[in-house]
Amino acid sequence: MGLEERRKIKEYQDTIVPERSAELAEICGTAIPYDIDWDSFANDAEALRFLDNLSFHRINMAMRVICTDELGREAIKDSLKVIKLKNVADKAEMKINFGGGALEMALNYAKGTEGYYSDGEIRTVLMTGL
Repeated sequence: MGLEERRKIKEYQDTIVPERSAELAEICGTAIPYDIDWDSFANDAEALRFLDNLSFHRINMAMRVICTDELGREAIKDSLKVIKLKNVADKAEMKINFGGGALEMALNYAKGTEGYYSDGEIRTVLMTGL
C-alpha cells in the first residue's frame, strides 16, 4: 500500500465514514455500521476515489426513498444491522445481496460508473429483503 492509498484510507476512516454514517443514521432513524474491507482497497487508489460516490452516496439515496415514513424506518431498523463493502478487481466478481441483517456489496470501484450498483438497484435489493 502506497502513501496515497494510506492517506485516502485515513481520510475515510477519520472523516468521510463518520460523516456518511451520521447522515445515514439521520435518514434511517438508527445507526447502521459500515464494515469496509480496507485490504481490498489497499493497492487501488482509483477505487478509493470512487468509494464515497458509488457506495455511501448511493446507499443514502436508496435509504431516502425507503425511509420516507415510520414504516420504512422501522423495517430498516429491524432488518439491517451492518453494511459490508468490498472492492473487487473484476466486474465479473461484483455482487450485491441482503440477508442475515447485512447488506453486502462487492463493487469494481476503479471502473467508476461501470462497476457499481445504482441507488435503484440497491433499493430493490433492500426492499426485497424487508
